[in-house]
Amino acid sequence: MTQTSDNVTWLTQEAYDQLKAELEHLSGPARTEIAKKIEAAREEGDLRENGGYHAAKEEQGKQELRVRQLQQLLENAKVGEAPPDDGVVEPGMVVTIAFDGDESDTLTFLMASREYATGDVETYSPQSPLGMGVNGKKVGEEASYELPNGKTAMVTILDAKPYAA
Repeated sequence: MTQTSDNVTWLTQEAYDQLKAELEHLSGPARTEIAKKIEAAREEGDLRENGGYHAAKEEQGKQELRVRQLQQLLENAKVGEAPPDDGVVEPGMVVTIAFDGDESDTLTFLMASREYATGDVETYSPQSPLGMGVNGKKVGEEASYELPNGKTAMVTILDAKPYAA
């Protein structure tokens, strides 16, 4: 899991290894593959009307941006342990909340940075309005956060457990 604080990102060993593997792939085999695509498209002739060339260059740009993001993230990363199972909401926890105390209107999410987003459960950043509102709260406590329209929403923490991949 991740927790960002003063430009330091806290990662579990598993998350660090996963991001490092992605970086190694993007800056090695994937970089070679995109260079071959660009070269093949370039050989087709007129670059102004060559859709394959422009698509490959755009893909290369996105890939290089992700490489820079990963390099910066890993450069500032501190590897630590998963959070304790103590019912306190913090990054690395799967949190279930009830809106306005209504236990039939709930949301379960992983509180982590988007680099650790998973298909298993929705991910909310600790820096998001909801993340900031619930961070540090305990199961049973209420929290408030600001909605995009400027209004305040109240939620009750129903559960907070460490995320298990």
